[in-house]
Amino acid sequence: MDQQAIILGGLILLAVAAVAGAMFAPTPKERSNKRLAALDSRGNAKRASASAANESIQREKRRKVAEALSRVEEQNQKAKKKKRYSLEQQFEQAGLTFTVPQFYIGSAVLAAALGLIGVISGQQIYVTIGFIFIGGLGLPRWFIAFARKRRQKKFGQEFSNAIDVIVRGVKSGLPVNECLKIISTEAPKPVSEEFHQLTEGMRIGLTLEQTLDRMHERMPLPEVRFFGIVLMIQQQTGGNLAEALGNLASVLRGRKNMEGKIKALSAEAKASAMIIGALPFLVMGAVKVASPDYLDPLFVTKPGNFILLAAGFWFTLGIVVMRNMTQIKV
Repeated sequence: MDQQAIILGGLILLAVAAVAGAMFAPTPKERSNKRLAALDSRGNAKRASASAANESIQREKRRKVAEALSRVEEQNQKAKKKKRYSLEQQFEQAGLTFTVPQFYIGSAVLAAALGLIGVISGQQIYVTIGFIFIGGLGLPRWFIAFARKRRQKKFGQEFSNAIDVIVRGVKSGLPVNECLKIISTEAPKPVSEEFHQLTEGMRIGLTLEQTLDRMHERMPLPEVRFFGIVLMIQQQTGGNLAEALGNLASVLRGRKNMEGKIKALSAEAKASAMIIGALPFLVMGAVKVASPDYLDPLFVTKPGNFILLAAGFWFTLGIVVMRNMTQIKV
């Protein structure tokens, strides 16, 4: 009897425990929600860690970009302080091959030739001195400046096409060095010459930054500086080089189009300045032909010389002002 009571009590307790477990145990939906919550917490933790890592990477990239830009700004400040280039650098920028002694010898020969022309033609002593000054210092340096400007203009016209070659090469899987070599052999001059020196400098062991700085010294254009900035930032921080250079090529083409529009809009003002500047000489020539002795007091008397000097000063000032008004830099 006692054993039966014990067994019966045990069964009752088991039944009560089963009923309590069934009542308080979580339902399948609750278990599913709990598992989903656990998965969400794990996913959130992974996303948080990934976000933190990504933020760290972006912070490091921004730091490297800031450092690169600060170095570029320092180089620009140094370049601004060093506005004057030596004769050898000017020859290199103009694409000329003669040396400094040859330049001075040629200037002396030209000055002597113009001075001899002044003496043979019976000019006044100050006119002959002016011829010598123009032949020794004016015309040679003007020729160098003209050659530099012409070469830089040709480079600027073809530079955006060279950047497009790099963009297409990078998109097709070629390394940047191979794209630079292609430009050095296939692009027209002077772009091919500058990129040839760039690739040769890298071949002999110079860093990309050093070769780009030397390229900017040979071709001191803002386009070359922009190109160097893009390459240096991409080398230090990574990223899509093709997209960056494509944007740079678009910017350079936009600058070129803007320059063309400015030239078209300022053509009328330039023509007016040329006509107004030529009028005094045309009128003087016509008066000299019609009445040869009428203008002699301007050249043989002191008041006339003073009038000529004053007229020359104001004439030059007007030309400078009109020239600055028609030149707009983009």
